[in-house]
Amino acid sequence: MSRIGIFAKTFPGQTAEGVLTAARDAGYACVQFNLSCCGLHSMPDSLEPETVAAIAAASAKTGVSLAALSGTYNMIHPDPKVRAQGLARLRILLSQARAMGTNLVTLCTGTRYPADQWRAHPENESPEAWADLLTEMEQAAAMAEEFGVDLGI
Repeated sequence: MSRIGIFAKTFPGQTAEGVLTAARDAGYACVQFNLSCCGLHSMPDSLEPETVAAIAAASAKTGVSLAALSGTYNMIHPDPKVRAQGLARLRILLSQARAMGTNLVTLCTGTRYPADQWRAHPENESPEAWADLLTEMEQAAAMAEEFGVDLGI
């Protein structure tokens, strides 16, 4: 049976329970969850066990499942240090995704535009950007396998 879901950031709130309650009340059975719904950065540098437990508990209490967890970072950012930071943060999410109640973490390719990962850039289709994306995806896929989590783009 198919379930209808929505991106959790559609609903305002700073707690998982509040956001998932709003999603449930709007008729949704599942969400793509984003840690900004807990007052955190979407890709935090750390994730406390209490936060992970609160997300799982909110999902159980509201009956709204986490179809996926947002792990979006700029995988082709022109600065390798920025990409490395994104990959380190992805590892944190991957390591905790199953404890939150999902086995799917979503990604986005990103852009060569350094200030906005959603803005187009003429170098996005360059061989260098493609090579960077392949390198990032290899590393992300290895980490996802380590934690038993799938990646979605």
